[in-house]
Amino acid sequence: MSVNEYVSRHLIVRGRVQGVGYRNYIAYKAGVLHIKGWVRNRIDGSVEAVVNGSPEAVAEIIECAKRGPRAAEVTAVDVSPAEGRHEEFIVRPTG
Repeated sequence: MSVNEYVSRHLIVRGRVQGVGYRNYIAYKAGVLHIKGWVRNRIDGSVEAVVNGSPEAVAEIIECAKRGPRAAEVTAVDVSPAEGRHEEFIVRPTG
């Protein structure tokens, strides 16, 4: 993948997104889409993620983030540019 085919985005997801398998859902989708980065719960009840990959894959995982797993109720997904590249996708501890 060339530099022009690589994007990185920072996501803050709000709603009922903790205690519903949201992080594992995003980690699974990241694997399917070949996305790198990380996801974690935040103390304020939201979920935060950084996703890196092709523009198409990043757009798809953002759409997945808006839906979430069945038990989730996503009310907002704030997306902004992010810096850095990751070698894998990990679930981080709450922060």
